[in-house]
Amino acid sequence: MNHKNLYFSVLALAAALVVPMVTDASHLNLVILVLLAAQTGVAWNIVGGYAGQVSLGHAAFYGLGAYASTLLLLKFGVNPWIGMLAGGLVAALLSLAFGWSCFRLKGHYFAMATIAVAELVQIFFTEWDYAGAAVGLYVPMDRQGWLWVNFPTKQPYYWIALALLALTLAANAWIERSFLGYYFRAIKDEPDAARSIGVNIARYKQVALSVSAFFTALGGSLYAQKELYIDPGSVLSTALSIKMALVSILGGVGTLFGPVVGSVVLTSIEEFTRILFGGTGRGTDTIIYAGLIIVIAVFYPSGVMGWFNNWTRRRREARQPASDAAAQRPAVAQAPAGEAS
Repeated sequence: MNHKNLYFSVLALAAALVVPMVTDASHLNLVILVLLAAQTGVAWNIVGGYAGQVSLGHAAFYGLGAYASTLLLLKFGVNPWIGMLAGGLVAALLSLAFGWSCFRLKGHYFAMATIAVAELVQIFFTEWDYAGAAVGLYVPMDRQGWLWVNFPTKQPYYWIALALLALTLAANAWIERSFLGYYFRAIKDEPDAARSIGVNIARYKQVALSVSAFFTALGGSLYAQKELYIDPGSVLSTALSIKMALVSILGGVGTLFGPVVGSVVLTSIEEFTRILFGGTGRGTDTIIYAGLIIVIAVFYPSGVMGWFNNWTRRRREARQPASDAAAQRPAVAQAPAGEAS
């Protein structure tokens, strides 16, 4: 981790420790939503940012995590922590079929194929009576506490969401510095060159998708436990998939903290428009999203973090010539007092 990321991590951790002490329940709920969106954005960034495979169907993995943990709890009494891991594994397994069907395509064809697969998953759960069909499922509140991830207040959900985000960021940081990160970036930037040196492109695309799906499903499981209700529209919608991508694109794809920054911006806009316009303003947040993405695409293609990195580099370069000139200025030689004429 470079010095800039380390500084940002320390600052973010300090802010995270203070937040529960200075916010009420409604504001804390907004912060939890920001953390959940950031976590899924960071998970999406593994395949969309590092490997360059723009998936617009990640809601399928998110919904699988939510439904797997909830069904295991309702039907078999399985602890939600175990259900969360099971949901991640189920999503990783589904990603094999997801990748097999979609990685044969490239560019916008791949993105459209991911939308189609996610829509099929949503239709399946909408028609599946065992999983509540279109009515959805309620998470029972008869057992509360950390063991069952069920609390009467928001604060415990905040700490769990923060820990899950930190875990996902740690996984991304490890991937960045490992051989996987180099392979993913090679696949994204120079696939032909990567193939020529023996990188199995299909295999490592699949690895990126499976890891991304696993962490996305963990986020979906936590969402189900927090909201105590899920249905196909809330955890399997295309709008949710697009938001995961937008969070990373706005903040900066392929950067460690870009999705976190993007989540703060987009979730705040989403909640602000909901409060300001209510039901009459439905879709206003999407219009603002679109405007932001157009601005980013035209003026700052590398996102907010890319703009920030360029700004700090320009400031550093502006200071450098002055310091170099001062260092190279010849010293004025002074003659000894006895030799003065």
